Amino acid sequence: MNPQAKLIFTISLLLGSTITISSNHWVTAWAGLEINTLAILPLISKSHHPRAIEAATKYFLVQATASALVLFSSMTNAWHTGQWDITQLNHPMSCLILTAAIAMKLGLAPFHFWFPEVLQGAPLMTGLLLSTAMKFPPITLLFMTSPSLNPTLLTTMAILSAALGGWMGLNQTQIRKILAFSSISHLGWMTIIIVYDPKLTLLNFYLYTLMTAAVFLTLNSTKVLKLSTLMTSWAKAPALNAMLMLTLLSLAGLPPLTGFLPKWLIIQELTKQEMVSAAMIISLLSLLGLFFYLRLAYCATITLPPHTIGHIKPWHTSKPVNILIPILITLSITLLPISPMILAIV
Repeated sequence: MNPQAKLIFTISLLLGSTITISSNHWVTAWAGLEINTLAILPLISKSHHPRAIEAATKYFLVQATASALVLFSSMTNAWHTGQWDITQLNHPMSCLILTAAIAMKLGLAPFHFWFPEVLQGAPLMTGLLLSTAMKFPPITLLFMTSPSLNPTLLTTMAILSAALGGWMGLNQTQIRKILAFSSISHLGWMTIIIVYDPKLTLLNFYLYTLMTAAVFLTLNSTKVLKLSTLMTSWAKAPALNAMLMLTLLSLAGLPPLTGFLPKWLIIQELTKQEMVSAAMIISLLSLLGLFFYLRLAYCATITLPPHTIGHIKPWHTSKPVNILIPILITLSITLLPISPMILAIV
């Protein structure tokens, strides 16, 4: 892709996100979401592969539908209350339609169907944008409207997302699809707490973005897209693969690592809100995600490559690792001891 075109699309992404995050009026928020959608489409389809074109088409149709629902819910609310302010969402029907629209934007169950297919058709770096930066504006809208939304509906969608994200990720061999189902599962954790403690949702999103960026950049550095390729990638960069294993375990939420912090705080807050059953269910469902993270970690470091006669090792040249990767991996692993300072900042 032309560097000037890439620069224009990147600036448009930043502009669209900034407009949505900083707006108080529904129409400007909708305009920011539309700018974001139009800017990411060429980045998805830049390889001109049929899968990429299909992914861009699916993404456009789903996002256009979700944006139309956002406009429809805000217009319904304005019709009944005379308010276009985002924080003044008071009409019940508008709240219901907006919840569906944002769930569609984010890829929350039961509107998750498009996300794994789009991520599979997009390049790794575009997949990183889709998993992190493109979710920030919808989460901001969810954050601003959370006092008006139905807690029971959000809890149901969150548990469904955690269940489907964990269950459907079990049988995958494509790493991008595994990471897509991982994202759906993490969105469940973010959604279940947003009504009770919205700051915890943002903390969970920031830490998820940190860990996912480390995983995507590592996979992009080693050029790995499938589990079978991941098994032979340790020969290219053994230290990087060992760090990838720890980052994946952090994404799974194992205790000594950074990923345990948001899960711990969310379970604690749910218990305070007397939602012990929801906390137990979503904690048990996270074990499904732990299974496929462990399988990724196993393929990355513990297995030996197949020693068959017909096996050909992939050609590679030793390139310097991007300095951002070790920084992100270190943060993804070691932030738990300084959690009191993080909570004070948040």
